[in-house]
Amino acid sequence: MQITKETVEYAANLSRIKLDESETEEMRSQISEIVEYMEILNQINTDDAGPPAHISDLKNVMREDEVSPSYDRSEILKNAPGKNEEYFIVPKAVEQG
Repeated sequence: MQITKETVEYAANLSRIKLDESETEEMRSQISEIVEYMEILNQINTDDAGPPAHISDLKNVMREDEVSPSYDRSEILKNAPGKNEEYFIVPKAVEQG
């Protein structure tokens, strides 16, 4: 598969990345090398390869939920720049339209 300048520019546009001419060429070269290597790997015969195995027999180990004491709310809020009796007060980040 040939990686063209247009392919790199298309991918950069989708990624919202601005590349100058030299960066575009460098990226085209690097992606071409990756694709060439993948083509080499695709030629390897894996017909006799077994399923992948893990080095340990661990299963998903989940601990039981345990109730534990929490921090004191007034202690947490004492150094907050904006607060009321129960919560942090933060500046509005989203405007409703």
